[in-house]
Amino acid sequence: MEKTAGGEGGVSLSDSVVTVSAALEGDDGIAVARALARGFLTDVQAVHGLPVSGRAMSVVQLVVSELVTNARKYAPGPCLLDLRVVGGAVEVAVWDSNPTLPVVLAADPSRIGQHGLEIVMAVGQSFAIRREPVGKRISTTIMLADDPGGDLVGHRRL
Repeated sequence: MEKTAGGEGGVSLSDSVVTVSAALEGDDGIAVARALARGFLTDVQAVHGLPVSGRAMSVVQLVVSELVTNARKYAPGPCLLDLRVVGGAVEVAVWDSNPTLPVVLAADPSRIGQHGLEIVMAVGQSFAIRREPVGKRISTTIMLADDPGGDLVGHRRL
C-alpha cells in the first residue's frame, strides 16, 4: 500500500491520500479483490487512523465484488482494481480491456441477475463510466463513516 500526502510539516487527515492497486485475473480474482478491499480498509483505520464504519467495510466489498465480477465476465484478460481514500471517502475504480460501455438497466425486481451496476449506483456517492485509450474504467465513491443517523451522507438506508 502506498501513502502519499500533500503539504509540508505534517499530514492532516483531510490532506492524506492512501491508495492500493492490483491486477486481477483467473477464477480467484473476485475473492482476491474482496480480500484486498477488506485488508486495505482495515489498514486505513488501524494504521492511518481514519474511521471506517462496518457498513462502509461491507459496502466497499460488495461494490468491489460487483465491479470485478462484471470486468471478469465481459472483458478478456486481467482487470485492474484501484482503491483510493481521499477526504473521508474511498474511490473504487475498476479498469478492463473491453471498450464497450455497459448499459445500466432500469430497476426491475422481477429480473433475475444483472443488478450489479444498479447496486453500485444505489450505494455510491458518485458513479462514472469513462472510456480509456484501451478499454474502460468504472468508478464510484463510498463514504467511510456513517452520519449520526446511521445512513451514508446523502443516501437512504438500504
